[in-house]
Amino acid sequence: MDYNYHAHTTRCSHATGTEESYVEAAIAGGIRYMGFSDHMPHRFPDGHESYYRVPMDRGKEYVDTIKALREKYAGQIELAVGFEMEYYPDYFDTMLQNAKDFGAEYLILGHHFLRQEYPNGLGVTRVNDNPEDLEEYVSNVVTAMETGVFTYVAHPDSFNFIGDEELYRKQMRRICVRARELNIPLEINFLGIRRGRHYPKELFWQVAGQEQSPVTFGYDAHDTSEAYDPDSLPIAMDMVKKYHLNYIGRPQLRPL
Repeated sequence: MDYNYHAHTTRCSHATGTEESYVEAAIAGGIRYMGFSDHMPHRFPDGHESYYRVPMDRGKEYVDTIKALREKYAGQIELAVGFEMEYYPDYFDTMLQNAKDFGAEYLILGHHFLRQEYPNGLGVTRVNDNPEDLEEYVSNVVTAMETGVFTYVAHPDSFNFIGDEELYRKQMRRICVRARELNIPLEINFLGIRRGRHYPKELFWQVAGQEQSPVTFGYDAHDTSEAYDPDSLPIAMDMVKKYHLNYIGRPQLRPL
């Protein structure tokens, strides 16, 4: 594995280490293609900014920092800069325009909340057995893919559904089929592997294998030590083999 397009910075308030230390660790591990995709800045109409995002007033600084490192390490690694962004229908156009204005080069879809996060959002990683919430999550992910702006879907299996398995398969098949039709990869998320989270969820990847959806990997790095992750790779490759996944390797960035 010589690529990773899913890495965060200290600006999101839940990652540590300098951008340059990430880059140097990635180069040492043999990474040739790297992208930073920190959480997309967003200010709600009442002025609220969520704690886990890059602040609006630091969005341009973030992009400029990565582009400066690209020049410094040219010939050693190819760097790109983008954002991990949710799909919120009411704010999508504004968020997309802000990403472009900041100078971002690509987006990955990381849908962390239902009902738009604030003021009454529902985190998708919380245990949930509500079929309507599951359907809402799936519908949002599918609609987001159909916009054509996202390079891939990060941790598509992060919705922590504990209800009926057949219903889960039916709903997640909608994501997998549309990913195949649109040729948008689905990410096996290495942070979930490293930290023993409820994802990667094997039931999801069974369906992805059946539908032959394109699959890629992402480190989801939040620390210098995670800028290269050889320990998670064989676990992910075992999933590829077990479920006959359509692993495409490095995804092609969809430029903004």
